[in-house]
Amino acid sequence: MKPDQNPNSPTSIAIDIFIRLGFLFLLIAWCFKIILPFSGIILWGIILALALDPVYKILNKKLGNKPKIVSVIIIVCGLGIILFPSWLFLDSTVDGVKEFYFRIENGSLTIPPPSDKVADWPLIGEKTHDIWNQASINLEDFIAKYQDQMKGIAKSLLEGILGMSVSILQFILSIIIAAILLATKGTDEAASKIFNRIVGHRGEEFKNIAARTVGNVTKGVLGVAVIQAVLIGIGFLLAGVPYAGVWALLVMILAILQLPATIVVIPVVIYLFATISTVPAVLWTIYLLLAGLSDNVLKPILLGKGAPVPMLVIFLGVIGGFILSGFIGLFTGAIILSLGYKLLVAWINGENPKPEEKIIS
Repeated sequence: MKPDQNPNSPTSIAIDIFIRLGFLFLLIAWCFKIILPFSGIILWGIILALALDPVYKILNKKLGNKPKIVSVIIIVCGLGIILFPSWLFLDSTVDGVKEFYFRIENGSLTIPPPSDKVADWPLIGEKTHDIWNQASINLEDFIAKYQDQMKGIAKSLLEGILGMSVSILQFILSIIIAAILLATKGTDEAASKIFNRIVGHRGEEFKNIAARTVGNVTKGVLGVAVIQAVLIGIGFLLAGVPYAGVWALLVMILAILQLPATIVVIPVVIYLFATISTVPAVLWTIYLLLAGLSDNVLKPILLGKGAPVPMLVIFLGVIGGFILSGFIGLFTGAIILSLGYKLLVAWINGENPKPEEKIIS
């Protein structure tokens, strides 16, 4: 046998290793490509499972260790929380667009003339009064004049509705995945094994960091969004703003996306000054602006409460993750930065493995 044909020669061993690694990388890449379209939904399911784990354990204990029933309850409640307000929002939006289009077609759409107080608004008063007045005098000419802008607004609205519908479907699938993960025996143990394989004896600690970070972000992002939407929604309702529930839901969506609630509050304030007397309008403006800015107080408190890492790390992870990966980055950014921070601290402090993990020579 020639030297290069010897199966035990360095060349043959290297070729064998190269071929095996090639097939291994091909298999891994193929698996990633297959799972990639579902990665967002699966990741959301894992995040929801971590966030709902305390609720699941409490319900399971009260029902006498019946994981399947608890999972069904979580799915039904989750679907109700998502579908009901989403249906109200989409239904109100579609009905509003239909009514607007119908009234344009039959010529019954009219816009009331602006109050003289509108012209006194700082910076935008005169221009707003002029445009509003044009629309009230001759709506057809106004629509023809601003046709391109209105088409752009309608296109953006349609794209937003379609995007929201896709997001709702993803949330539904993620809730189902989360419930399955919670009910599956060994999920928690599998997570511990994965972290142990990655970071050694501190795997349990890092798993708890991930779980607590998700909980903090859930409270600090989703919780603050709900509180802010309720506060502003109550103000809209008592002030007599039309479709108050729809605007409150829009505030919650903007808050979840880390956008300021003032995007909705300012147009409503303008509407209030144009339709009611000055004193009530000023009082409602103060309340709505305070409610819109409440996230600046609530978010640092809820994001950092009981956090395993400094609140600044979580906050930077939330904002940076959102900029990098969108909505899901709110969670993944905070988790990754928190884990990275703990690893950095361990490295700086020079922490060594436990004695039993050292290799005995």
